[in-house]
Amino acid sequence: MEANFFKQLARMDMDSRIALTIAKATEDTLVVSILVQNDGCGDKAKNIIPPFNLTGTPDELDSVFFEQIKKPVESASGLMSNMENFMKQVEEAKKQSAMEKEKADKEKKEKDAKSKKYNDAMAKAEALEKEGKFKEAWTALPKSSEFPENADRIGEKQNLYQSHFPPDLFATKEAEPETEKPFFTEIDVFPINK
Repeated sequence: MEANFFKQLARMDMDSRIALTIAKATEDTLVVSILVQNDGCGDKAKNIIPPFNLTGTPDELDSVFFEQIKKPVESASGLMSNMENFMKQVEEAKKQSAMEKEKADKEKKEKDAKSKKYNDAMAKAEALEKEGKFKEAWTALPKSSEFPENADRIGEKQNLYQSHFPPDLFATKEAEPETEKPFFTEIDVFPINK
């Protein structure tokens, strides 16, 4: 008689290891306890999966052992594999969440810094405006290219400040059309007395 116990174990679909405990229950019966274990599974829920127990005579166990254990062992093994995959995905989600939170925090800090820069520049320009220093106020304004969302407000302030600039002495005026002036003007003729 050929024993094919290990060949049948090898054909089972499982990613875990099994621990078999065999004990005599009575004079003619045995109890076989099968515990499925997976050290790679980090979920503690694996520890509440109970062992699968079979009780029978040696002949009964020989005839139905693999039929009886196949489904529960494969199911427990698959469950542990799924638990491990689940735990890995949870850890990955935590990392992604931390990365997203870090990215959002960074974006918020950058936005806050940009907002502070804009507000500081506007406050400085308005302080100079109150002092009547319109050219300095115009120069202190933030650049529209750096703050496109505030370009209208910046443009309004620029126009306001420019309206207070003194006239430019070097600005070119539009040339007035010259009217022809006669070379000679009328001269009063006085008689010459001789």
